[in-house]
Amino acid sequence: MRRSEFWKQRLIGFLFPPESDNWLALLRFGLGLQVVLYCLSIRKDWTYLLAGNGGLISRNLSERIFALESPLIPRLGWIVMLGGHFGLSEESILSIVWYCLVTAGCFLFLGLFSRAAAIATWFLHLAVLKSADLLSYGMDNLTTIGLFYLMLSPLPDRCSLDWQWRKSRPKHRDLLGFWRRVLQTQMCLIYFFGGLAKCLGPGWWNGINLWRALTRPPFDLISADILVRFKHFLPITGVAVWLLEIGYPFVIWHRRLRRPWLIAILLMHAGVGIAMGMYLFASVMIVLNLAAFGPGILWHRTQAPDDGSSFSGSMVPSPNN
Repeated sequence: MRRSEFWKQRLIGFLFPPESDNWLALLRFGLGLQVVLYCLSIRKDWTYLLAGNGGLISRNLSERIFALESPLIPRLGWIVMLGGHFGLSEESILSIVWYCLVTAGCFLFLGLFSRAAAIATWFLHLAVLKSADLLSYGMDNLTTIGLFYLMLSPLPDRCSLDWQWRKSRPKHRDLLGFWRRVLQTQMCLIYFFGGLAKCLGPGWWNGINLWRALTRPPFDLISADILVRFKHFLPITGVAVWLLEIGYPFVIWHRRLRRPWLIAILLMHAGVGIAMGMYLFASVMIVLNLAAFGPGILWHRTQAPDDGSSFSGSMVPSPNN
């Protein structure tokens, strides 16, 4: 076999490995719950945050700034304008959008009309995110990324109501491995460049960045007295954080080391959520990590295909999984 053919087969084998849909079920379940909790957490301030005028930051200002960069990405202004043609007020339209997003998230969580629910959730969440772009942060962007992969993946999965009740079966199940590979690759890039940015500055070496993060309202859940008492652990923790992140794309593929490294990453995000009250950020990172690398690492399960395909559902880790 020629060398070029060998590497071509290796590349195809890496990009299109046989894969079960456990990771997809976990991603759908986790992101559906994430969207519902996100909507519930800001329900009281929904109109205040997204109002065209008179809110915390004008939605019109955010949309005009963003339109200069990308005029085709959806935003709430489109929906408000459409509703205005039917005589609906802005406040009514924003309330309708909230209910639609919660409903789509619930359908996604249950796996009912999975494809339509994934598309609707992605579209509405992206519109809200870009209309409040000046108020959004990493959690919002990561949720949108996860919804994008979910929307393109071969839904429904075996755990969904679509599969169990409606007897719906997805097309192109051979792409399950491909979309998981894409998600895995993006997670590696996110952690590597996040860790690289941290290690280049002194703030994570001496613990100053951790001190600032833990003492800045509204994230100052831990008393400053406790932080002062354990101040010598801040530099150690800071170095450990960027080492975990920058080493993620190199270690997570190693068959024997991926399990402890993934557990350490999950514990790190759980610690951030508890220590700083960033529960939604922690939850979306845990969901994405579990979907990308959890099946076959943290648990083993073998599924026999019942759709007549040659798809292999083994969850036993392989060198490429």
